[in-house]
Amino acid sequence: MLLLFSGFFTMDFLLSGAYSWPRTSRILALTLTLAILIYEFIYKEQRLRHPEHSLEHRVKMLLYSCVIPYVIGACALIALARLAA
Repeated sequence: MLLLFSGFFTMDFLLSGAYSWPRTSRILALTLTLAILIYEFIYKEQRLRHPEHSLEHRVKMLLYSCVIPYVIGACALIALARLAA
């Protein structure tokens, strides 16, 4: 859910055109926080639990558990913006 909402708010920032320093710093902090949380709680956990998995398998796992929810959140905002227009 965190990644879904993060994708939504990041896309809101990108589509809004209001690139002020406070909004930009919030999005940068959000992105950095996500990267750290993904590395610490998803990537490292999978690497410790399944050391036999290849790098390709770990990348697939990150794609399914992190990238796809993030993109779904971004696409949800785009869909809502098109419905409102």
